Amino acid sequence: MAAIKLTQKANRERVLEVIQRLGETYPDARCALNFSTPLELLVSVILSAQCTDERVNIVTRELFQRFKTAADYAEAPPEAIEKIIHSCGFYRQKTKSIQNACRALLDRFGGEIPGTMEELLTLDGVGRKTANVVLAECHGVPGIIVDTHCKRVAGRLGFTKNTDPVKIEFDLLKIVPREHQRMFSHYMVFHGRNICHARSARCSQCPLFELCPFPHSAKGKKIAK
Repeated sequence: MAAIKLTQKANRERVLEVIQRLGETYPDARCALNFSTPLELLVSVILSAQCTDERVNIVTRELFQRFKTAADYAEAPPEAIEKIIHSCGFYRQKTKSIQNACRALLDRFGGEIPGTMEELLTLDGVGRKTANVVLAECHGVPGIIVDTHCKRVAGRLGFTKNTDPVKIEFDLLKIVPREHQRMFSHYMVFHGRNICHARSARCSQCPLFELCPFPHSAKGKKIAK
């Protein structure tokens, strides 16, 4: 097999083919968190830190029935929230982040979710990943969402050599066209969950096999199946 070029110019061309193939493979790719309002999404993403989306969706069924507005969260006894979200892990810190973020929403944004990265980053518990999710899903703002799956898959594809999520985000912003950034992020998640597993990547079943340097590397050959 010919060597795969990993220059930025080559990656800009290769990423379009990756997007096309993953789009055909995962036509139903979308945000895996269940929500009906921007506030629900914000709370869900805060809860998803070091927790599966599946668990978050189970927890938020009860949470969203009980708490509807930023004021509901801000004024609640912490124990009322902690009891519901306990199984998400780090429940005390997550409760504190949710309540502080909601108080800030009430104090500075009229209880509404702001629509810029700069404003979202002022909220407790909100980093660039959370902000990018909210901006993409609720405001239609392009961006790259770097979670554990995106970090792994993008690295194996040779689109980044970095391990820091912010640096990975900016590497990908250089090669993924704005109009594809939201879906690219979803494709990374779906592909990471279904094929490009952390410990046992199913390389022989991967639609990106010949576009990816990983299965042809010494490390990739050990786990490709």
